[in-house]
This record gives sequence, C-alpha cells and structure tokens, in this order.
Amino acid sequence: MHTLVDMHYLTRKEFERNLQGLTEEDARKRVEPMNCISWIIAHVACQYRSFFVDWPQGKETDPRYQVYGYGSPASQPPLEEAMTLWRDACQEADAWLQSTTSESLQNKGTFTSPENENWGTLLVRSIFHTWCHLGEISSIRQILGHKPPQFVNMHDWSYSST
Repeated sequence: MHTLVDMHYLTRKEFERNLQGLTEEDARKRVEPMNCISWIIAHVACQYRSFFVDWPQGKETDPRYQVYGYGSPASQPPLEEAMTLWRDACQEADAWLQSTTSESLQNKGTFTSPENENWGTLLVRSIFHTWCHLGEISSIRQILGHKPPQFVNMHDWSYSST
C-alpha cells in the first residue's frame, strides 16, 4: 500500500478515535462560529465521497452528501445519520484507495479541480482537511467539558483499514 494511503488510514483512525464516547447531545451542540460535530463528520465524509468515490470511480454524486459540502449552511444532523455517511464513504473509498500506486497518484483525473491537482495532491489535501476538522472536534469537545484525547495514539501504529 502506498505511504500516502497509510497516512490517510492513520488520519481516519485518529478521526474516529476522537469521536469515541460522543453523545447525541454533544454531537449536535453548535459552538458558534464552528459547526456542530455531527455536521463536521458529514462534511468530511462528503469530501471523502467526492475525492475517492465520485471522481476517481466515476460514480454519481450521492445527494445525501450535498448538504454538507464546502459552503453549505450549518445544520445539526443526528449523529447516527452523520456516522452512516462517514462509514459509507469510507467503505466505498477503500476500493480506490487500496488500488493506488505511486504512478496512479501522479495522474490527473477526468474531473476538473480548480488547481488541476493530481490524485496524490488530492489525497494529501484530504489528509490535511481531516486533521483540521479533527482539531476542531477536539476543541468543541473541550469546550463542552470533555478531556482531550492523547494527541495521536502512540500505542497503535497499525494504520491500514484491514
């Protein structure tokens, strides 16, 4: 598996670890100007779906994700709805992620990216985007009175999705 894909799986694992123990009430609590945690989960799932399913696999955009795209208005979706989007996007993304190679990540897709990025750059963009929102989730949870998790679980270096 390509190193960037390993980094992606580490990021995904850390994102999920930071959601552990989250209650419905905390997930839907909006601390302005930030979005609520359940919206953030669905938003990151929306990017995964676009970057790793719709664009590279040529699938139709799933309308369930559209309300969480960049620039979409804030909402407070149920936690289970957001987690379903997350799990579905991750599962569908794995087919493409696990087939990547150094060569394929240097290719540009048939989609139109504003920056005309290749697949590797989009993968890195997704990693950074997820870490950004992971920090936001950690901040919201601390504001809500939760103890912050240890930064990057140093006891589990198994990154892959398997």
